[in-house]
Amino acid sequence: MTNSNKHNRYTPLLMALCIVIGILIGSFFTNHFSGNRLNIINSGSNRLNNLLHIIDDQYVDEVNIDSLVDKSIPQILANLDPHSVYINAKDAKQAEDDLKGSFSGVGIEFVIREDTIHVQNVIHNGPAERAGILAGDKIVTVDGKKFVGKMVTNDEAQRRLKGPKDTKVQIGVVRYGTKEVKNFTVTRGEIPQKSISATYMINEATGYIRIKNFSETTYPELLISLAKLSQEGFSNLIIDLRDNTGGYLTSATQIANEFLPKNKLIVYTQGRHSRRQDYKSNGNGSYQNIPLVVLINEASASAAEIFAGAMQDNDRATIIGRRSFGKGLVQQQLAFNDGSLIRLTIARYYTPSGRCIQKPYTLGEGTNYEQDLLTRYQHGEFFSKDSIKHTGPAYHTSIGRIVYGGGGITPDIFVPEDTTEVTSYLKQASMSGLILQYAFTYTDNNRLKLNNFKEMSEMADYLKKQNTVQQFVIYADKRGLQRRNLMIKKSHALLERYINSRIIYNMLDEEAWNEYLNQNDPVVKTALQVFSNHAAFPKLPATNSQNHSKKVIKKRKK
Repeated sequence: MTNSNKHNRYTPLLMALCIVIGILIGSFFTNHFSGNRLNIINSGSNRLNNLLHIIDDQYVDEVNIDSLVDKSIPQILANLDPHSVYINAKDAKQAEDDLKGSFSGVGIEFVIREDTIHVQNVIHNGPAERAGILAGDKIVTVDGKKFVGKMVTNDEAQRRLKGPKDTKVQIGVVRYGTKEVKNFTVTRGEIPQKSISATYMINEATGYIRIKNFSETTYPELLISLAKLSQEGFSNLIIDLRDNTGGYLTSATQIANEFLPKNKLIVYTQGRHSRRQDYKSNGNGSYQNIPLVVLINEASASAAEIFAGAMQDNDRATIIGRRSFGKGLVQQQLAFNDGSLIRLTIARYYTPSGRCIQKPYTLGEGTNYEQDLLTRYQHGEFFSKDSIKHTGPAYHTSIGRIVYGGGGITPDIFVPEDTTEVTSYLKQASMSGLILQYAFTYTDNNRLKLNNFKEMSEMADYLKKQNTVQQFVIYADKRGLQRRNLMIKKSHALLERYINSRIIYNMLDEEAWNEYLNQNDPVVKTALQVFSNHAAFPKLPATNSQNHSKKVIKKRKK
């Protein structure tokens, strides 16, 4: 057969094939440009990505896809559990700084009042202090530009004042008693964010440490605090975890290790794709035998509950306060290229006895979960231990004490919230922000006099004589909070306590503030009574002890 005949023979076949390919190509482009791409979306594994492409290509109006993603991802994660979250690029840096233990900035603590930044405190030996800025200064310009008025927000202030280390920012301030603007050039530096806010001796024998959160630096901070207390001769220790919302698991286990003998289980994690991982003590802790009390409340969560649970289940410390929050989910942090990130739940925490401290939740229904603390309050749990509802089974500590899972750590000693002096006037004064505003105004107007007091006790004695409650009542009345004489009389002690504590905070520091408030704190008083009774190391109740002994005898007979 000749080549010409062969060519003629295959010509119809080639033409048919070309027609089929043409039809397929035509169908593809017709679907692509007509908007009919649902077949691609439904058959593909990346439907969300395809959907975003369709919206970007064909939606009637211009759409900010990044903004759409920022709004959509949280909705997806919300259908998983209450703690799987998305953090956009703007907020991710702040979230990282909170746990890192430091940030780059000028080193001031400020409040915004009347559309103006007021410097509340200056970090000791920080960039602002070295440049000459003082507490009480009002910031009116940043880098030569006016910065007062409606533009002054917390986010905008942080954006202008924070920045890379060793960069400079010019800050113009108006100092108390003057009208001229003083300009200071501040070189930004690394500003430590301490997670331990107070370390001091409550009495001759008892040391006190308050841990606000568990960051990268918490463990070394704790070692410094313990060394300080050792120099002052402490023989008992209170670790205050109230309002501690958690942080890094590693920090919690490192701290727990300091107080436990060798080979004690601290916590373990386990999930569907995460094999069980045990965290045990190595026996190198320097404070394994010191009497210890741990304070918790309804806002103590996550890593704080890990530490409290480890101390309770190993019968190492007495836990005092109110039932903790109940967050027992482990998050893994995953970053996107744009700087945003997600924290995805991959496992659960379990205390040494085997209980999960995560409180119940329903997938995709976050409202009830978010209102859980309010529900507890309304149910009376803050005022009576008998009102606590345990949803999980009973477990046993190392010596056989009964503890419960399924919703936080229930303290060994319950201390109710005291509301005997609380009135609607006090609530309004607090919730409206008037107490904070007055305390700052008083501080600003009396800063020269208050500078004479370097110790908390001296300043507290001075303020006690200044009748700050009466001054506040006049101040608040002019700003819409009507005077209620009977209520003011009933709440006088609490009003004085809150007002004076904030003035002390403004003038001294957070440690002095804690020390002042702890003087009349019923939870702290209960802890001191435990030490006085030599009862910090938990013991089995008499009836349980007898039953436990009988079980041991029966086992031996067998």
